[in-house]
Amino acid sequence: MISSELINSIWAPKAEQLGFLSPEMLDLIYLEKWFKLFVPKEMDGLGLTLPEALLLEEEIARLDASLGWTVTLCAGAGWFVGFMDKELSQEVFPDPKVCLAGSGFVGGKANRLGDTYQIEGSWTYASGALHATHFTANCEILENGNPILDKKGNSLVKAFILKKEEVEILDGWTYMGMVATGSHAFKAENLSVPINRIFELLPAQISRDEPVYRYPFLQFAEATLAVNLLGITEHLQELIREAFWRRNAYRNFAPKQLKYAKKMENKTAEKLESVRKKFYRQVESSWVELVKKGEISKKNLKEVSLASRKLTQICRDVNARMYPLAGLEAAKTHTELNRVWRDFNTVSQHALLTFPF
Repeated sequence: MISSELINSIWAPKAEQLGFLSPEMLDLIYLEKWFKLFVPKEMDGLGLTLPEALLLEEEIARLDASLGWTVTLCAGAGWFVGFMDKELSQEVFPDPKVCLAGSGFVGGKANRLGDTYQIEGSWTYASGALHATHFTANCEILENGNPILDKKGNSLVKAFILKKEEVEILDGWTYMGMVATGSHAFKAENLSVPINRIFELLPAQISRDEPVYRYPFLQFAEATLAVNLLGITEHLQELIREAFWRRNAYRNFAPKQLKYAKKMENKTAEKLESVRKKFYRQVESSWVELVKKGEISKKNLKEVSLASRKLTQICRDVNARMYPLAGLEAAKTHTELNRVWRDFNTVSQHALLTFPF
């Protein structure tokens, strides 16, 4: 793994100024094939299992939040290879720089006309948009201009793969943190695409045999996002501890204050490690069940969701408790500590993990 000092002293500040991952970061990603965590080895991917990928995503997020988040979101979109038309997959994924950005937002309409779909729409928060080779876009389905409804009477929604040259990126990421993710919006107008560009994340639509594509998308998404918050938290906690002891070097805190700080550090570290272990045990349990039985029980899936949400909640709690120990150093906008704090308090707002239940 690359030096964390190099990333946080040079690459990450540069990326934040650019508003997207630095060329050095992207070169590292392409070299390590991090955008292809779940892409089969036959397409020059890493072909990782979910537990393997989660450990790696945690480690990358600990190096830098924007780096980890972009890798996780783009690699997660690469997981869609297991649901796509095989001919299309062979066209898209062998590219060593392939990167899929996308949005879960249903922002478009796709009207089927014969063997093509006419697509119009705009989509928000596509992390990695500025260096993506393809985009995924959710659309309401129409046929000859008429809405198609599902069995429940709701608008039928399916996802499409769009090429970068087919969309226009809209500069819309103006938040205090995760600046280098470049999570911009994008739009398409009067775009005609062939019918094989469509895919659905349904068990019946799985086009490959690897177990990872049978892992339900909700829990897959929750777990991958949770380990990002964990990695960022581990980074932030380290920086807060360092900042406190630097303060002590010139403030000479009283013995009672030092005792309190040390107790807080120890309790926080123990709490975080305990919930981390429980999370990984639950994911491993679900993975073993999937491999052995071909599916995961509803009970086990519910436990994975709860473990992801509990991990996220603990990360929020420990960061809020420890943050005051860093002093005003944490409020200096040019520091690594402040950047990581802004990143955490931006990404932890993700709607998927808002509630602890």
